[in-house]
Amino acid sequence: MAKKVIKPVVSAAEAAKYVRPGMSIMIGGFNYGGVPYTLVEALVEAGTGDLTLISNDTAYEDVGHGKLVAKGQVKKVIASHVGLNKKTGQFYMEGKLELVLYPQGTFVECIRAAGFGLGGVLTPTGVGTVVEEGKQVIKINGQDYLLDLPLRADVAFIRAYKADRMGNLTYFGTNRNFNPIMATAADYVVAEVDSVVPIGELDPNEVVTPGILIDALVVKGDNYYANRT
Repeated sequence: MAKKVIKPVVSAAEAAKYVRPGMSIMIGGFNYGGVPYTLVEALVEAGTGDLTLISNDTAYEDVGHGKLVAKGQVKKVIASHVGLNKKTGQFYMEGKLELVLYPQGTFVECIRAAGFGLGGVLTPTGVGTVVEEGKQVIKINGQDYLLDLPLRADVAFIRAYKADRMGNLTYFGTNRNFNPIMATAADYVVAEVDSVVPIGELDPNEVVTPGILIDALVVKGDNYYANRT
């Protein structure tokens, strides 16, 4: 019988220590939905800087990972939409922030490529526009495609609904936006969940992210972080 690998349940503050200056970090979510707020707040409080933030958007100046940008903890943003956070545009225009924008579909497929070991994504989106700048153009059957390379991070902070002690995750509603795919594409993955249940309590048919992809768990609100069996 295969050995059951128990994943640590840690405090958000401890999880934030996994992120060191200069690292790249993926943060799940789409606007307000599916953001691992407890984890992000701990990272803001830690003050860790010089980060590369990979996220669908940069939220708002005072919301979630938008605070990381507003407080100057981010040197580079890789995202699809940044217009709601005024600090993102301001810092970019002032030369304080590097900004790389992807069409949203291309963004998630590049993450998927990294997670599944693919060499990149061929897409017609952006051909003949500024999106094409600096990218290889490949012609297939008379159609031009841009080659977008995989997106991978040192750490990913994701949001799910429930976890068991092996790290298997279920999702609820909009939590299932970028979180499952980001779990595949980082060297160290921390999942924030509403609760951690005993092994065997989750219906295997409801598990979306297998525990093999998860390194540590944090409970929403940080009201539970003791290791339990």
